Amino acid sequence: MTLADLAMPTLRNSRLDDLPVAIIGAGPIGLAAAAQLHERGIEFVVYESGATVASSMVSWGHIKFFSPWEYLVDPAAARILEPTGWQAPKAASLPTGAELVEQYLLPLAATDAIAPHVITGTTVEAVSRMGMDRTRSTGRESAPFVLRMLHADGTREEAQARAVIDASGTYASPNSLGSSGLDPLGLPEVAEHVSHALPDVLGAERDRFAGKHTTVVGAGHSAANTLLNLVSLARREPDTRITWAIRNRSAVRVLGSADDELQARASLGARVQKMVDAGIITVIDRFEITQLRAQDGGVRVIGNRGGHTEHFDTDLIVNATGFRPNLDLLREIRLDLDAIVEAPRTLAPLIDPNVHSCGTVEPHGFAELQQPEPNFFIAGMKSYGRAPTFLLATGYEQVRSIAAWLAGDVASARAVKLTLPTTGVCSTNDAAGCC
Repeated sequence: MTLADLAMPTLRNSRLDDLPVAIIGAGPIGLAAAAQLHERGIEFVVYESGATVASSMVSWGHIKFFSPWEYLVDPAAARILEPTGWQAPKAASLPTGAELVEQYLLPLAATDAIAPHVITGTTVEAVSRMGMDRTRSTGRESAPFVLRMLHADGTREEAQARAVIDASGTYASPNSLGSSGLDPLGLPEVAEHVSHALPDVLGAERDRFAGKHTTVVGAGHSAANTLLNLVSLARREPDTRITWAIRNRSAVRVLGSADDELQARASLGARVQKMVDAGIITVIDRFEITQLRAQDGGVRVIGNRGGHTEHFDTDLIVNATGFRPNLDLLREIRLDLDAIVEAPRTLAPLIDPNVHSCGTVEPHGFAELQQPEPNFFIAGMKSYGRAPTFLLATGYEQVRSIAAWLAGDVASARAVKLTLPTTGVCSTNDAAGCC
């Protein structure tokens, strides 16, 4: 008998029967969870911190996916959309983040099945059990969940739920610029010179970066995207300078991808290498940032390089070091997470970024995602912790399995499967984790 066998759904309880399932986050996975629950006849409510659904994806809407439309639409969501006259985009085309939001997520969120249950402008600050902190056990699984929420107008309130699916993602929780995992000393004093990953340097944020010296920190594909966009900007604004700071001798994940089965991703690395070889991008390797100081209207970046303290000056810094899950809101929830990647412990070996790319992760569902807290699940990009190998299609199967489990359909919940092509299943944006 497995843990999953022991933890059968406990939704049929007099204290829980009239309560909805709470979904945290109205991105593609949160809305897919809503669609799956709707088909199962389970009441739900979706809480989104942004002013609109998929607000994080809107932030990097200018970035294009590697995955075609065929693998970016949840099947249950498509079934809800079809009666409205919605037409699926061409299966083989590659959308940008903005196109996914405008052509799929916004229409889904506007359907009669989903719209009445989505609350935007509401941040879930904490999750607990009614009358129980994490230390109390007796009767725990029959106690409703309590979600404390902060609304856009500054007011707070609490709501109850019979189960919780945390699909809040990781985009709002970037990794530190410091190799130690801690913010560099002096960061608050120069924060206005530090950008979140994937700034729109060719569009909305062009004026901020044009003619400036920008340092991109990070060795993943999101860093590569920003570097190439800065190169395009530099061709039009000659005073624009580009530095790439990495912690190792080489950005293997980007530049070591000549044999990558994903042609677009391999091309990304080749294009960056060409710009490095041409001297358009200056690489500072083996550099570990320890301190930042205000310097002549910009930033002095101080760090350790090969055992010696070195520094350089820059106008702007782009933090493309990846993301981590925000676990603060789950402090009163009983969690069992891997000590390294902060993913559910059973899932962690399946997504280890030292072993797997996003195309080699095995299908998984409720059994790998459930926590010691009954009927609490972390899904989507947040379930991958600090690993950047997440696929949207994988997340859709996660929430399909969870919805089946909550409905008591154990056979369907266990029958996880994922059909993907051999190529073209990841996004250009590893840090955003949407493929």
